[in-house]
This record gives sequence, structure tokens and C-alpha cells, in this order.
Amino acid sequence: MALGKQAKTLTRIQVDAVTNYLASRRYGLRDQTIFFLSVRAGLRAKEIANLKWSMVVGADGEVANAISLTDDAAKGRSGRIVPLNKQLHAFLVSLLVDARRNPSFKLLNAYVVTTERWEHTSPQVVVNMFKRWYSDLGLVGCSSHSGRRTFITNTAKKISSVGGSLRDVQMMAGHSSLALTQRYIEGDSDARSKVVDLI
Repeated sequence: MALGKQAKTLTRIQVDAVTNYLASRRYGLRDQTIFFLSVRAGLRAKEIANLKWSMVVGADGEVANAISLTDDAAKGRSGRIVPLNKQLHAFLVSLLVDARRNPSFKLLNAYVVTTERWEHTSPQVVVNMFKRWYSDLGLVGCSSHSGRRTFITNTAKKISSVGGSLRDVQMMAGHSSLALTQRYIEGDSDARSKVVDLI
């Protein structure tokens, strides 16, 4: 399948490079969390911007084991439950600790991603952040959708090893059809080369 204009996926080395780069920035914890919401949870820029702490914490007020993304925060009312990767969970725990230092912080209303000026950012600001980060690192063809494609591709490759199927990937991606999910999955040329010797 041709890639067309789809955003490129990221290798493990590239993910590590972006993570290390973001850690060196002024708002490193926030930026790493944004990046991991994309590459480890498959969230779109709109969903990252609209994510509230109430969708991340459990009844005890602490970070839960999954994001409960509501329909109004998602694209096309594609609300869903996304289990939290361990690293992303750790970033969210630390970010919540920081957020609670603000006397005006209210858990039920507050957004996860804030800026120095605003308590709620826009999807376009998130898109611009990714564009700047990837440009700074010289990653060509990458955009705010690269993390999402990387998440979907990697999940699709590994889901059968834990007893799941592409239907589970579709549900985590919030896609209306399995065909749409399949368009997000990048093929593996090494796997294609190896499988012919198994036929």
C-alpha cells in the first residue's frame, strides 16, 4: 500500500531522541507528556488539547491505569478507553503533582496540557509544537500524526502476542472501521522479505 502523504512513523531510536530532547527543554515534563500521549496512547492533537484530568484520574483522584477519553474531547465522537503505558503513566503522575502546586487548580475542570498564559490550549498549538520539535531534530515527513501512526503500527504488530486482534487496535485508535485502522498501519519490509522464505 502506498503511503501517499501520511505522516511518517517513528523508530525506537527516534522516539528516544525526541524524549531526550524534550527533557532538556524549559517545560520538559509537559512536552514529554504531550509526546507520549501521541506515541504511547495514539491521541490526536485535538484529543491532547482537550484532555482533562477528570479523564485521567480514578475515583481516588490519582492517575488511573487508563484514559477515559470522552466523546466531546475526541474527533467525531470517538471517545474510548486507552490503557496507559507505564512511562506515560509516570509522566502524568509527575505532571499532576506539579499542577496541584497551583492554588487555583481544580481537578474536575482542569486540562492536562496548559501553557504559561492559558489553562487550556488549542489543537493548532499542539500541532505547532510537534512541527517545531521534529524540525529541530531534523525528522523529515513527521507531524503531530506521526506519534499516532507509530502507536497504531506498533500495537498492531504486538497485539496478537497478548491474545488480542486488530479489532482491539481499532477500539484503542477510536476508528469507525477496521479498514481505516489498517490504513494507519505501516508495513514492515523486513517481515515481507523474511516471510517469503517460510512459504
